[in-house]
Amino acid sequence: MRIRRQEVVEEVKRQLWLAVPLCSVGILQFSLQTISLMFVGHLGTLPLSGASMATSFASVTGFTLLMGLASAMDTFCGQSYGAGQYHMLGIHMQRSMLVVSIISVFLAIIWANTEPILAAMHQDKVISKEAGSYARFMIPSLFAYGLLQCILKFLQNQNIVFPMMLTSGIAALLHILLCWVLVFKSRLGSKGAALSNSISYWVNVILISLYVEFSPSCKQSWTGFSKRPLHNLLDFLKLAVPSALMLCLKVWTFELMVLMSGLLPNPELETSVLSICLNTFSLAWMIPFGYSAAVSTRVSNELGAGNPRAASLAVRVVLSIAFIEGIILVSIMILLRDVWGYVYSNDKEVTGYVSAMMLVLATSSFLDGIQSALSGILAGCGRQKIGAYVNLGSFYLVGVPCAVALSFLVHMKAKGLWLGIISAFIVQVIFYIFFIIRTNWEEEARKAQSRVERSTISPTTTLRDSLLPYQTQEQIP
Repeated sequence: MRIRRQEVVEEVKRQLWLAVPLCSVGILQFSLQTISLMFVGHLGTLPLSGASMATSFASVTGFTLLMGLASAMDTFCGQSYGAGQYHMLGIHMQRSMLVVSIISVFLAIIWANTEPILAAMHQDKVISKEAGSYARFMIPSLFAYGLLQCILKFLQNQNIVFPMMLTSGIAALLHILLCWVLVFKSRLGSKGAALSNSISYWVNVILISLYVEFSPSCKQSWTGFSKRPLHNLLDFLKLAVPSALMLCLKVWTFELMVLMSGLLPNPELETSVLSICLNTFSLAWMIPFGYSAAVSTRVSNELGAGNPRAASLAVRVVLSIAFIEGIILVSIMILLRDVWGYVYSNDKEVTGYVSAMMLVLATSSFLDGIQSALSGILAGCGRQKIGAYVNLGSFYLVGVPCAVALSFLVHMKAKGLWLGIISAFIVQVIFYIFFIIRTNWEEEARKAQSRVERSTISPTTTLRDSLLPYQTQEQIP
């Protein structure tokens, strides 16, 4: 297959057009939790400890899971859009909203019982109580976050990304004002920061929903509420559950590393350093997040349109981008290794430890960039089940055992924990590359078009169908 230079240039432009705004959206959404913690930090050590624990608990038990479930739309919406079945995007979005809303009810029950759950995990009782109070005030944000992810995926797969960036920016700016008012000017304290999260997420949902409702760009894809999302829920869940597992299995591993760092000698130092590394890694991940979402959209669009050659080109381009970005990121981390620790602490022991960790951290960020691109490719093809199995094996059969052995048996401490993560990334990347190389793009295009045909319904089927007998609805082509 001969690829012309102009085709490569055009594909690079398309992916960067998507990736840069999506990266910005990721950073802006990530900043909401960070801004809240910054304001709470001025209230004292206990409120900050409780808010930090609640935020980590919320990410593990709620936000990550909802984002993963909504990621199934990368396949359904992207391929339907590529096939020209624009009205199906609204159906897929409603179906996803229904699923995440139902799941959010059960997650809200978990959040409401954060304090006893943390206490059962032998966490400090005073901090657990503070975390439980913070989590309860964050419950409204749970429902908003799930709906927001569905709407963002709906727009992303239509290549509509700048409105997402604008509304996320407005919500982030409003969040700063809300935190100032609710934390310092009211008597809510840390609860005000949690409530600010909820308000900001709902503001973002309202703003982006207004865009979908009134923008001409969504006229074909949003045709109104329908009963049809109630059907074929099983097909959606067959992709949604593996999508959630792909993301959760990875994120849960990092949280497990933080917990294990508390079992090391001098746990205060080890936990502080690992937390700094994790925060740095999360910040660096926002760039791969952008091009992972971009290639997922490009691959799913082209497969849905029956263009396997273009999908294959998108894969080659994103892997090149990931490699170049990884080299640049590694270089920056190495250059900043002696000063980066001072961003978080003035303690020389902490900053020296962080400096020693930077090469390991840079290596893991490079590998994560490659696997993020590969994960996006699998999502665009609808092969999330493969990703779930690979992540389960790489992180829990390889990564965690290696981390335990290197950290506790070889006495490499925090560096050993992070080297365990690197071993998981290596296995993950090898398996992902194996599956991508063996991919038959013509076959994937046929599968995509078959998936679109199975899910396609008449664009005229909207809420007014509820006025018709159910038998009549089934006869609509």
